[in-house]
Amino acid sequence: MTAFDADVLIYAAVHGHPLGARIFALFAGTDVETVGIGSVLLLAEVLTKPMCHDPDSDETAALVSLLSRLDLHPLDETAARLALALAVTHGLRAADAAHLATAVAAGADRFLTNNRRDFPQTITEIAIVYPDDLPAAASAPAQASGETQPPMR
Repeated sequence: MTAFDADVLIYAAVHGHPLGARIFALFAGTDVETVGIGSVLLLAEVLTKPMCHDPDSDETAALVSLLSRLDLHPLDETAARLALALAVTHGLRAADAAHLATAVAAGADRFLTNNRRDFPQTITEIAIVYPDDLPAAASAPAQASGETQPPMR
């Protein structure tokens, strides 16, 4: 199962984003309700800016739709202790460590992020995958499933 970092969800919500199309294909290419996992912290990290700017925008709606397809895990004490260990080991900020710890604790196969500075592929606790590691997306799967990305602004 794939665990998602905040940045890639933002890319996926932007129609025409070159990396976002690859990520959006993970959501559009399946009938499975839950596509992956993430930390409950994604809610605040991903939605704060668009909801302050325009809570009724296409971007906000797209992000809410993407988040609704993830199994969001709370940051409990076990995950927080793991986040501390990962932060110390890999020099991560608290939020980044919490996202990574959630993925590791949940048993995800891979952590999808475009934050190459903080999440190098030398991290051994979980496979780190970047959007350009994913197959190029075709527009047909999104159209076939009836899902669309919001118009580009």
